[in-house]
Formats: sequence, structure tokens, C-alpha cells
Amino acid sequence: MTDFFGLEGKRVLITSGTQGAGAATVALFKSLGAQVMTCARHTPDFPMADLSTDEGCVQLAKAAREHLGGMDIIVHMLGGSSSPTGGFAVLTDELWQRELALNLFAAVRLDRLLVPEMVANRNGVIIHVSSIQRLMPLPESTTAYAAAKAALSTYSKSLSKEVSPKGVRVVTVSPGWIETEAAIRFAERLAAQEGLDYAGSQKIIMDSLGGIPIGRPSKPEEVANLIAFLASNRAGSITGTEYIIDGGTVPTV
Repeated sequence: MTDFFGLEGKRVLITSGTQGAGAATVALFKSLGAQVMTCARHTPDFPMADLSTDEGCVQLAKAAREHLGGMDIIVHMLGGSSSPTGGFAVLTDELWQRELALNLFAAVRLDRLLVPEMVANRNGVIIHVSSIQRLMPLPESTTAYAAAKAALSTYSKSLSKEVSPKGVRVVTVSPGWIETEAAIRFAERLAAQEGLDYAGSQKIIMDSLGGIPIGRPSKPEEVANLIAFLASNRAGSITGTEYIIDGGTVPTV
């Protein structure tokens, strides 16, 4: 397995790698022999940095250089939304800025700090984790998040056109609903609220997304598997494209 992927000894920075798909990705890369560094905003067992700020990105880039001595792979797992429901009218400038800072600018800033070294070495892989929300926004609650992820996907494509001729691959991964710890807690709360079992609450969520043909959300480990492949030597000619992992949620090709 290690030889197949060719990730042994690779120096890897994975943002937001302490829970969910991020934690699964960290665990997989480590099992494949990579040197992995991740970070958290509130977990003292990991380097702490608020990547929604310029200072936090500078802090993490410095720590990554000191800890890894350089970078072969960057996986931008960071993302999320805390905007309230209520549609576009409740989205203040402050809320828009918060969603953009977390879901777009963190990746932009870290790339600006770290990718020039990859270009100088003519070697590296950058993976931006976007979302199918960029294609299927939920107007009641995810307009700003979806717009930020759409911007991230466009930025990723543009960056790939600039740096791929210089030896650095750039790929986007766009998951649908992932059965993370947070997603499980939400489904359990919904089940209690509606008087349903867990499977019933899952169905409500899947129906709200327009259905998931495979009948379940993706597992964090499945997202990690895709990321590891795309970062590996086996994907050496893949750049400038987007891979959707959503169980078939997006209804068009």
C-alpha cells in the first residue's frame, strides 16, 4: 500500500485535521508513511492557529516550515458555516466576511506563503477541499458558504493553470454530505426532535439535499482515500480538475 501511493516520507500540511474528514485524512497519510502536520483552533494537543486571520496563516506557515523543513503536499481541509437560517436578507457584511475568511482566504493566504517554495523546487501538490454546495446551494442557510466555496474552486482552477507548468499540481475535491461526528450529532438531535430513529433523520437530511442515490452519506475515510490518491504519485498527470464525492447527489454530469 505504501509503495503503491508513494507517499512515504512526503512532507504534508493538512489544515483542520483534528476531526471529521480532516482527522481521517491525517490518519491515512500517517499510515502511508508521510510526515504530517495539522492544526486546530481550540485543541491544545495540536499547533493552534486561527486560519480565518492573516496572522494565523503566517503563524501556521512558519510552524510548518520549522516542523517539516519544507512542503511536498498541502491539503486545505478547513471549511464550514456558522451563518443563521433566513436566506440572503439576514447575511450581514460581517457574516459574509466570516464565511469568506474561513472558506476562501485561509487557502489563498497559505498558498501565497507556501506555494512559491514548491514552485522554486518544481515539485508539489495542492488539494483544495471545496463542496458540492457550490453547485447546489441551500438558499435558506448556505448562500455565503456556497459562494465562498465556489470562489475557492475557481481560484483553484486558476492557480493550477499558473503553477502546473512549473511542476506543482493543483486539484479540487468537492464532497457532499459526510457522516462526521458533527453530522451524526445533528442527525441525532433531529431524530429526537421529530420522534424518529437515526435512519429516519438521515432520510430527512438526504431528502433535503435532493436525495443521495447510494442511500447514505460518505464516510470520512472515503474522502480521505480520494485525497490520498490525488496527492500520490499515482495521480501524477491529474491537475486543474475537480473530483466530486457525494454518493451521486449532484444530478448532472
